[in-house]
Amino acid sequence: QYQLVESGGGLVQPGESLTLSCVASGSTSGIGRISWHRQLPGQEREWVAFISDTGGTTTYSQAVQGRFTISRANAKKTVFLEMRNLKPEDTGEYYCTDGDHWGQGTRVTVST
Repeated sequence: QYQLVESGGGLVQPGESLTLSCVASGSTSGIGRISWHRQLPGQEREWVAFISDTGGTTTYSQAVQGRFTISRANAKKTVFLEMRNLKPEDTGEYYCTDGDHWGQGTRVTVST
């Protein structure tokens, strides 16, 4: 059974960094193109970042442009989301998806 599993969330202070992981597990030979989405408290789920299957294309939402970096480690079937200069407004549940499957989410809290 193909699954995507997010990890790496936690509590950090404003200005700090955190890296999330999205790992493909189960019946798969690899991990393809992946998007990260997040759901902030009281808001609709929003798209955050995208990486193509080769890593040749990456795109970001305006809210995270310049602070977040999406990357991949295909040998580990993993896509990362490096989050820098985190702000309280980044607090929420972060999900990865290949367009068909969604992970269970990992919680990011940015607070003093």
